[in-house]
Amino acid sequence: MGTTSQAYLEGSRVKETKASRSRHGCAEGKDDGGGYVCVVSSGSVLYEPLAKPWPYKPPKCSDCGPLFMKAYEMRNAGAVIHSHGMESCLVTMLNPSAKEFRITHMEMIKGIQGHGYYDELVVPIIENTAHERELTDSLAEAIKAYPKTTAVLVRNHGIYIWGDSWISAKTQAECYHYLFDAAIKLHQLGLDWSTPSHGPIQIPNGVPGNHHYTKDSAKTGTLSNGTEPSRRCIVLDIEGTTTPISFVSDVLFPYARDSVGKHLELTYDTTETQDDIKMLRAQVQEDLENGVVGAVPIPSNGEKREIIAALVANVEAMIKADRKITPLKQLQGHIWRTGFQRKELEGVVFDDVPAALEKWHALGVKVYIYSSGSRLAQRLLFGNSNHGDLRKYLSGFFDTTVGNKKETKSYIEITESLGVDNPSEILFVTDIYQEATAAKAAGLQVIISIRPGNGPLPENHGFRTINSFLEI
Repeated sequence: MGTTSQAYLEGSRVKETKASRSRHGCAEGKDDGGGYVCVVSSGSVLYEPLAKPWPYKPPKCSDCGPLFMKAYEMRNAGAVIHSHGMESCLVTMLNPSAKEFRITHMEMIKGIQGHGYYDELVVPIIENTAHERELTDSLAEAIKAYPKTTAVLVRNHGIYIWGDSWISAKTQAECYHYLFDAAIKLHQLGLDWSTPSHGPIQIPNGVPGNHHYTKDSAKTGTLSNGTEPSRRCIVLDIEGTTTPISFVSDVLFPYARDSVGKHLELTYDTTETQDDIKMLRAQVQEDLENGVVGAVPIPSNGEKREIIAALVANVEAMIKADRKITPLKQLQGHIWRTGFQRKELEGVVFDDVPAALEKWHALGVKVYIYSSGSRLAQRLLFGNSNHGDLRKYLSGFFDTTVGNKKETKSYIEITESLGVDNPSEILFVTDIYQEATAAKAAGLQVIISIRPGNGPLPENHGFRTINSFLEI
């Protein structure tokens, strides 16, 4: 039975704990007398330290024990930190009706597991109770509702943070508290920490200024002017929606196809390219087993030249078939990065796109991208477009790592990631009927984009269509 060091915070004191991992699930909490109380997932105490003579109190398990156990059970955590840091308490008070904390485009987001600078960090907020053990059910519900979170805030109380080791948990705890402190300071300056540009806070009628809440607003969720805060999100497809299909098919794909051999040759020994090759090997093996046309074996112990030749043949076949698979999209993103860096490529968006993005941003509407292209490729396109860098208007990027775009579960995953109360608060815009159908089945609002070069739609498809984003 292995043993893993743990740590959790109570007030300003750090207490060391241990968690024994067995098939039964076992956690240890330090009691007030300095010993350790070990419990299994059922709550039964396996062992506890001997009681010390008066005036010491008898040993007991931490009141946080059941909450720690939820993180171990539901997230396979290796360590849980509970903090009463002032920032984690105050940040839950900025909006008394908010059910989550959101922030984006801050460097320290990179310290949170599974997040990057351009991503939106979402932390659920649960209501406090008189005793910490009474938080167990609401903590479990938050963990289930936010599958990517590594923390849960407790209003007017603090935060629970977990990681796969005490080092990971401690690192994330430092980053979370930094981000909470930044949000508080930005709020004091009248700036919106939840948008990419961190510009002036916008109330729904578009007038800049702080959000002001009355006593009644804490119950109703309304602002002092009687309107409801906007929670609307827009998720945009790229090809045939923000960008001409011809740019992808006639510019990006040929560039990747013509450059793949040279790219692999120059970067073959790098960790990044070796990861790309590993993913391609696994995909090709699956293709060979399924009889996919164009798949050719990749030598496992052959010469570098032979391996690259086989990789090029497979990649060219994948591009020709326009396959929406992660190994191909990841490699293409790395190739296109070189093209954008050398100014050999420039992203293209329709002329109405920048104005619409700016308008939505000013209204406080958060815009995300969901494309079969990798997140790297998406950022490159919008960061190097024919209308300049448009990333300041975008709150995040989704690719096929969340799922196939024609599957309903992918949109359910996006909905959970965005943390909206209802899927209908999300508008998805695409040119593909099957994607529209999948998103609608997940409860999203859907509009189909009609652009030059797009494919035909079925008769009586039942979706609203637009020819320009300015119609939204």
